[in-house]
Amino acid sequence: MSRSADTHCPYCALQCAMTLDPVSSADAAAAPVTVTGRDFPTNRGGLCKKGWTSAELLRAPSRLGAPLLRGADGVLREASWEVALDVVAAWLRGTRTAHGADAVGVFGGGGLTNEKAYLLGKFARLALGTSRIDYNGRYCMSSAAAAGNRAFGVDRGLPFPLEDLDAAHTILLLGTNVAETMPPFIGHLVGAQAAGGLVVVDPRRTATARLTDDGRGLHLQPVPGTDLALLLGLTHIVIAERLVDLDYVSARTVGYDAIRRSVASWWPERVQSVTGVAALTLRRLARRLASGGNTYVLTGRGVEQHVDGTDTATAAINLALLLGLPGRAGSGYGTLTGQGNGQGGREHGQKCDQLPGYRKITDPSARAHVAAVWGVDPADIPGPGVPAVELLQSLGEPDGVRALLVHGSNLVVSSPNVAAVRERLAALDLLVVCDFFLSETAALADVVLPITQWAEEEGTMTSLEGRVIRRRRAITPPDGVRDELWILAELARRLDCSATFDTDPELVFEELRLASEGGIADYSGIDYALLDRGEAAYWPYPRGSEGSPRLFAERFAHPDGLARLVAVAARESAHPSPLPGELTLVTGRLLEHYQSGSQTRRVPELRDAQPEARAAMHPSTADRLGIADGELVELSNARGTVRCRARLTTDIRPDAVFLPFHYGDGQAANLLTSDAVDPVSAMPEFKTNAVRVARLVETGVVA
Repeated sequence: MSRSADTHCPYCALQCAMTLDPVSSADAAAAPVTVTGRDFPTNRGGLCKKGWTSAELLRAPSRLGAPLLRGADGVLREASWEVALDVVAAWLRGTRTAHGADAVGVFGGGGLTNEKAYLLGKFARLALGTSRIDYNGRYCMSSAAAAGNRAFGVDRGLPFPLEDLDAAHTILLLGTNVAETMPPFIGHLVGAQAAGGLVVVDPRRTATARLTDDGRGLHLQPVPGTDLALLLGLTHIVIAERLVDLDYVSARTVGYDAIRRSVASWWPERVQSVTGVAALTLRRLARRLASGGNTYVLTGRGVEQHVDGTDTATAAINLALLLGLPGRAGSGYGTLTGQGNGQGGREHGQKCDQLPGYRKITDPSARAHVAAVWGVDPADIPGPGVPAVELLQSLGEPDGVRALLVHGSNLVVSSPNVAAVRERLAALDLLVVCDFFLSETAALADVVLPITQWAEEEGTMTSLEGRVIRRRRAITPPDGVRDELWILAELARRLDCSATFDTDPELVFEELRLASEGGIADYSGIDYALLDRGEAAYWPYPRGSEGSPRLFAERFAHPDGLARLVAVAARESAHPSPLPGELTLVTGRLLEHYQSGSQTRRVPELRDAQPEARAAMHPSTADRLGIADGELVELSNARGTVRCRARLTTDIRPDAVFLPFHYGDGQAANLLTSDAVDPVSAMPEFKTNAVRVARLVETGVVA
């Protein structure tokens, strides 16, 4: 069955609107639907290359069509759903009996619908009885979320509609390359660009940074890992030059005196010596930010994926608060969520320390509320678990996780210190992966369960603006695949769980509404009927309200209504300088690929545009190392080795080398990244890892 459906792109958190129309069966071998951009505030009818080609995945030749079980000979073979689920349930029951409930772990994903994320958290805590659940959003939003929560009392990526940026006079983009990661976004930068107020901070001259090439904007190219020092320096200038909005700070914040003292030693010339950004440029930027007009400060993963990422995001918030931006009409602070449901995915229970509605799992009243919705005793809900990196480090350990269920994640590409993750996965008694394809992680599994894709299912997503939107089914899924709601319900039944696990996404959402009611992320006033009418639904959306497109106009989410200015300090130990002969590895995304590449590397047009990883380095660096453009090189450190070809470009600093993180196996950039984490958010250090780069003798094959 096929039908026309108004839905949204399966990729990033911009959630561009599109219409899917069925094609004749004779023409449906490559793609069963055509994709048309649909007018919507975020994309205005436009799509990027990923969106235009998204339907090709629905009929990709490598699509899984039946469950796979690994035999005694180590080979994965097709099995029936009845057999596969019976095997999984028996292993889970045996693991819990032998080692306790926390010997079973669950790893979720920021691409799951709200319904799946919600039911996955419920399944882990009630059907499995485990506290060991976390998800891959820990890798991309946790530092910004922690900073937002402690400053504002709430974590919503953009506390205003994206359209508000259209009238901006100045936009400061810190560590985000929207021109490649979410191309339709750049349409909202045009106003600031025309006003000469687009400012991009990135150690690379990215496609986004090149938007300032007309000379009217500004690109700051600091030493990798010095963003915190840069922000402390800007804050120093704002205070020293009396650019602070003192009326706003006095009326709407607490903590100013501590901030003033904490940045006193970060005078511009010192910041220049640390970051490489000229003192004159720093002063020019601070004055521009404080010059009035509509000003926004936006952060991305480049300044957050560090062991001091929470403090860096906090420093950006402090700067915005001193300028009086958050909650002021036409101005603001925000952080750009990356994964498709990165916002909703962290709100309803797949984080180790949260219950639905962004409730803290340690809060007795929160536990009582959710327990009442679930029909259980609050004592039946386990306490907090451990974040992603710690969870993975425990795999296969005597007192750790012995069986792991993975949903919506490709762990052996996206996780830090990939070689160690592979070892821990191999030590498991049972690895179960739900996926569309035999990803690098699924290829290691004992059981692989094939699941529906975006155009084959119903549900909701929450965009980077905190706007809840509808995902609609356009085609019937292949016979051999199943929806994860059904899989969770079937496993819960086999595990003799008495709680209700609905398989209809609308019924699951109705339960989610009740569970979230009264929480920070309150969805209780939203239902499918409202979304189907096309009404905008920004959370918090309590029952009887009209939602909250703009937060902080009158108060922040702390009990006293005031924002917290939190003093932070730069630590030299956070980003030690590379030793002689080393470069700083910077990782990021390419236009054609998304996240671990599990999907986009299977679309011929996207794959062929970027068929292999290339290490981008400055020509002067390459000359010193005796490397020519296109030659085979090896990047290495104590954690691993990556072999790929060199790409010479002046768009990167001479002290750095860039690798995209979309590739698997021997070209996985995360073979080189550290699993050291931020002490507040547990975000891994993805962005500044020291590596050695050497030319290799050409063999004709890239490892």
